[in-house]
Amino acid sequence: MKIGIYGGTFDPPHLGHMEAARTAMEQLGLDRLLIIPDREPPHKELEGNAASPEQRLEMARLMADGLGPRAEASDLELKREGKSYTADTVEALHEEFPDDELWLLMGTDMFLTIQNWYQPERIFQYAGVAGFARNHEDTGEMFQEQCEYLAQRFHARTEIVHLPKIVEIASRDLRRMLASEWTGGNVDPAEYLWPPVYGYILREGLFGTKADLKHLSDKHLRAVSWSMVKAKRLPHIKGTEETAVALAKFWGVDPDMARRAAILHDCTKYWELEEQVACCDKYGIELDELERVSVKFLHSKTGAALAKYVFGEPDAVFDAIYCHTTGKPGMNTFEKILYLADYMEPTRDFDGVEEMRKLVWEDLDKAMILGLEMTIDELHERGLIVHKNALDALDDFRRKVQ
Repeated sequence: MKIGIYGGTFDPPHLGHMEAARTAMEQLGLDRLLIIPDREPPHKELEGNAASPEQRLEMARLMADGLGPRAEASDLELKREGKSYTADTVEALHEEFPDDELWLLMGTDMFLTIQNWYQPERIFQYAGVAGFARNHEDTGEMFQEQCEYLAQRFHARTEIVHLPKIVEIASRDLRRMLASEWTGGNVDPAEYLWPPVYGYILREGLFGTKADLKHLSDKHLRAVSWSMVKAKRLPHIKGTEETAVALAKFWGVDPDMARRAAILHDCTKYWELEEQVACCDKYGIELDELERVSVKFLHSKTGAALAKYVFGEPDAVFDAIYCHTTGKPGMNTFEKILYLADYMEPTRDFDGVEEMRKLVWEDLDKAMILGLEMTIDELHERGLIVHKNALDALDDFRRKVQ
C-alpha cells in the first residue's frame, strides 16, 4: 500500500491544500492519505489568534472528508508533546505500517530546503519525498538539481507532483481575510475554503469571525449546516434545497423559508443517540419509548430544535423539519413540500421515484400517500419498526383524498 503523509499547521486548511492533496493522490497513486496537523511547528510560531489543536484537527477532518474515503486526518502529532518533528512522525508511521510505502508530501520551499530539517536522514530512511511544483520554474532546473542532490547525499526517493490548478493564498492571509469580512473587507474568504471548513470556522468564531448564528445569510447558513454532516450527504442536501424551492414557488409557499428548512433538515443526521436524546431533553422535546432507543427517528427533532433555538428560524421551519422523516396527520403545504423534496430530490434512485416526481406537480396529498406507502412497505420488508406517526399520517391522507 502507498500511503501519503501531508503535514502542516492547517490553520485553516484551504482549497490550495485540498487541490495539492487531491493531485498527489492521483499522480502518486496513493491508496491512503494521512493529513496530520502539527502541535508545535518547528519552523514558525503560531499566531495569537490560532485555532486550538483540537479545532485544527476538526478542520483537517472536514478537509479529509471532502477528499474522499482514501483520505483521513490523524492526531499523531497532536498527541505528542513538544515540537512536531517530521523525522519522528515518519518513523512512527513506519513502525505502524512496516510493509507499506510512505510518501511525504510538501510544498516547494520545504522540498528545496528539506536537507536543513531536523535529522533529514531519518526522514529519507523511512519515506520518499514528493514536492508540489506550482509553476514552470518549479518543474525546471531547481527541482531537478534538488532531486539529484537528495539522491546522492541521502539515497532519497523523490517525486515531483505537478499541480494543474494553483490556489494562490496563504493561511495567514486567509486568517486576516476572515477577520476583515466582518469589518467591511471586500474580499470573500469563502472563495478559498471548502464550505464545511468555512462553516466550522463560523460556528466556532475562529480568526476574528463574528457570525450571529441567529441571523445568517443563506450562504453562511449553508456552510454552517454542511460543516455538521459528512461530505457524502451534501449532494442530497443540495438536491433537497433545489427541489424544495421549486415546489414552494409552484405551490405558493415562501421559497426562502423552504430553502432554509431544506438547508438545515439533516444538520444533526450524524449525531449519536446520546447526543440526540440530550438535545431533545435540553429543548423540551418529548420522546416516546421507541424514539429514546432508536436514533433514526431523532435527527428530524434535533434538527428542528437547532433550526429554531440556535439558528433563529421561525416555527414554520421548526414544524416542517420536525416531521420530515415520518410525516404526521394534518400536515400543511409547507410541511408536505419539505417531506417530498427530501424523499424525491434528484440524487434519489429507487422504484417509484419517477412516478412521485410527476405526482408532486399535480397533487401533493396523493404524492404523500405514495411516499408514505413506499416507506412503510420498505420498512416492513426489512423487518424494521414503523413509527406510529407515519401510519397515522397515511390514514389521514387517505381519508382526505377519498
